[in-house]
Amino acid sequence: MTQPNLTSTPLALTPHKNCVTAASRMPSPSSRQPRPPLLLSTNAKAAPFLLLATALATTNTRQPTSSSLQLRMGDAAIAAVREEEHIFRSRFPPVAVPDDVTVPEFVLAGAEAYADKVALVEAGPGGRSYTYGEVCRDVARFARALRSVGVRKGHVVVVALPNLAVYPVVSLGIMSAGAVFSGVNPRAVAAEIRKQVEDSEAKLVVANEVAYEKVKGAGVPVIGVGDVERMPGAISWDELLAAADRTGAPVVALDPVQQSDLCALPYSSGTTGVSKGVMLSHRNLVSNLCTSMFAVGQELLGQVVTLGLMPFFHIYGITGICCSTLRHKGTVVVMDRFDLRTFLGALVAHRVMFAPLVPPVMLAMVKSPVADEFDLSGLALRSVMTAAAPLAPDLLAAFQNKFPGVQVEEAYGLTEHSCITLTHAGSGDPHKGPVQIAKKNSVGFILPNLEVKFIDPDTGRSLPKNTPGEVCVRSQAVMQGYYRQKEETERTIDGKGWLHTGDVGYIDDDGDVFIVDRIKELIKYKGFQVAPAELEAILLSHPSVEDAAVFGLPDEEAGEVPASCVVRRRGAAESEADMMAYVAARVASYKKLRVLRFVDAIPKSVSGKILRRQLRDEFVKNAKTAAA
Repeated sequence: MTQPNLTSTPLALTPHKNCVTAASRMPSPSSRQPRPPLLLSTNAKAAPFLLLATALATTNTRQPTSSSLQLRMGDAAIAAVREEEHIFRSRFPPVAVPDDVTVPEFVLAGAEAYADKVALVEAGPGGRSYTYGEVCRDVARFARALRSVGVRKGHVVVVALPNLAVYPVVSLGIMSAGAVFSGVNPRAVAAEIRKQVEDSEAKLVVANEVAYEKVKGAGVPVIGVGDVERMPGAISWDELLAAADRTGAPVVALDPVQQSDLCALPYSSGTTGVSKGVMLSHRNLVSNLCTSMFAVGQELLGQVVTLGLMPFFHIYGITGICCSTLRHKGTVVVMDRFDLRTFLGALVAHRVMFAPLVPPVMLAMVKSPVADEFDLSGLALRSVMTAAAPLAPDLLAAFQNKFPGVQVEEAYGLTEHSCITLTHAGSGDPHKGPVQIAKKNSVGFILPNLEVKFIDPDTGRSLPKNTPGEVCVRSQAVMQGYYRQKEETERTIDGKGWLHTGDVGYIDDDGDVFIVDRIKELIKYKGFQVAPAELEAILLSHPSVEDAAVFGLPDEEAGEVPASCVVRRRGAAESEADMMAYVAARVASYKKLRVLRFVDAIPKSVSGKILRRQLRDEFVKNAKTAAA
C-alpha cells in the first residue's frame, strides 16, 4: 500500500498546459457570429440571457417620402420575420440564482443545523452511512488533501466508483478544492475508462476494488476507497484524510474558486456518437438546481427521503438526486445495482418518498411476481420520476393501477443543460390550484428562467404551438461547451446561445411539452418520418410483450424500414407475424414494421436508454452473415 504524499509542494502531480477553464478553451458565443442586442441578467458575472431584439419603432412627423415608405415597408417586413420567432417561457415567475456561491457551498448551506441527521445511507445490510456533520467534515478534509498533493484549480479528477454513500463526499470535495469532477462508469471496460482519463487529462483517479484493476494502468495516481489491501499501489482514502488532518491548511497560496470556474466534466453517453466531455461550471449547476427545485417548499426541509438508484456518475444521479436532496437536508438511500427484492425492501425499510426510476424498473414493479412477496400497502412513496427514456402509456396506466397513491412524473433533461430542463409538477397558482401537474405522457412544462423553442431541422425556422420540431433551450444552465471539441460545440450551441438538443418535440396550448423522438433516431421511410418511440409504445401495449425496441434498417428502395426486437412474455404463443399485424392495425401504412425478431433482452445504457444503434448494427451484421 502506498503512503500518501502530503507535502505542500506538488510532487507526483504537475499542471498540464492543456487543462484550462472554459473561458480560455472555448470561443465565446459572441465570437461565432454577430448577436442581436442583449438583455442582461441582474447578475453582472452571470452569462446573459439572450433575447431576440424587438423591432425598432420609427417616429417621424414629416410626410413620408417614397424612399422612407420603402424603408418602413422594409422595417415592417423585418418586424414580421421577427414576430415569427416563437419562443416559449415558463408559466412560473423567474427564480433567484445566488451569486458567488459554489456548488458545495450551495448544497451544504445550513447543514450545521442538521449535523446529526443521516444524509446518506447505503440500502444493503450493514451499509455505510453519513450524517450531515460527517459529510461537511469529510468534504473539507478531502479538498484539503487534494490541494496538499498538488491538485489545483481546473485539474480533473476522474471518479470510478459505484453508487456508494461516500460518492457525493468525493465529488463535492473535488469541487471544493477548485478541481473538476468527472464520473465514469466503474463497470465499463478498461479501455473506455482509460480513454476518459486520457481525454480529460485527469490528474487523479478515485476508485474502489470494482474498477481498480481497470484504472491502475491509466498512468495517473489512484486513490483507493474501501479495501486497499486489494488495491496494491493505491493511495488509501482513509490514510489520505488522516494525513490531511495532520498537515492542516496548505502553505501554498490558492486561487479562490469562482462561480464561473468549471466544476464537472461528465461525458455524454456516446449512444449517438463519440463520447464527449461536457464542461459545466458552478454557475451552471447552481442555476439548474435553483430552477429544478423551485417548487420545493420550506415545509419539506429535512423531510424528503430519496432513492439513489440512478448511477451517480450520470449527471442526473449526482445533481438531480444527490445535490438536490442534500440541498434540502433530506436523506439519500443509496443503491449500487438494481435487484427487485433489495429495491422493494429499501422502499419499505427506509420509508422512501421520492424515487427517480427508469421504465424497466417500473415494469418490474408492475409485472414481476417478486413484488407480490412484499406488503406494499404502507409504502411512504409519494412520487416516482422517469427521465431517461419514454414511458409507454400502457405501463403508466398499469403502474397507477397498482400504486394508485403514487404520482408519476415524467421529466426531460440532458447533460449539456446540467440536468433537468422540463418537469411535471410545480408550485401553486391562485388560478389553477395549489399544485400544477402536467398532462400524462408529456415530459412536463418549462422551468423558470428557461427559454425554449422548436425549430424546423431543415430551415432553422422556429415553429408555433402543436408543431413538432427540434427542441432548443437557452438559459444559464447551458454547458460551457464540449471539452477540446470546438466544432462539436459550435454545432450544438448556436451564436445566439441556443442549445440544440437533437430531440424532436412540441408544446401544446397549455404549455405542456411532448417529446416525439431523437432526430438521429427518426426512421426515414420513403420520405416519411417514423418515430421509434411511437411504435415501441404500441408493442408494449400488447399483453404478451415484455419489452421492445424499434429502429431503422437500411433499405435500397425505401431508404430505411422500421424494424423491431421484442422480448416475449414467458408462455406467449404469438408469432413474429402476429406482432407485426398487431402494430399494422394501429398505424398508417408507412409506419408498419417490416421486420420483427424475438430476443431475450433489449440492450440498454446504464441510464435506461435503448441502444438502438447497437441493435441496428447487429441486425445488419447478421443479415450479411446469413447472405454470405
